[in-house]
Amino acid sequence: MRKLAWVIAVLALAGCGEGRDVEAPKPKPAATSTPAAAAAPQWAVEVRGQTPQAVSDLTGWLIEHSFMSSVVRENGKDRVLVGPLGSEAEAQAKQEQINAALVRAKKRNIETLVVDFPPAL
Repeated sequence: MRKLAWVIAVLALAGCGEGRDVEAPKPKPAATSTPAAAAAPQWAVEVRGQTPQAVSDLTGWLIEHSFMSSVVRENGKDRVLVGPLGSEAEAQAKQEQINAALVRAKKRNIETLVVDFPPAL
């Protein structure tokens, strides 16, 4: 009975304000943003196998070990990148973390490189 009361209350509150034409305030662009800050170079760690390996296997392993990655297709080849990271030092620190996780998992034939993050992403 208590669950039914909660369901009714939630549905009643969800219907409040139906039909009203209220627009959310639009965020104003920051006046202090500079084009140089937006174009700052970003870094990433590329993870790739020395032998052909499924991209889904590699990205799945990275996710299991708390490394968020993205897949970028360049010249018909898929690249697995961890990043973007703000500085080269931060990218090198992340590379060391990934290498340590690879050693703990006894993963061989996988290399990591610090690279520029593609601007298209």
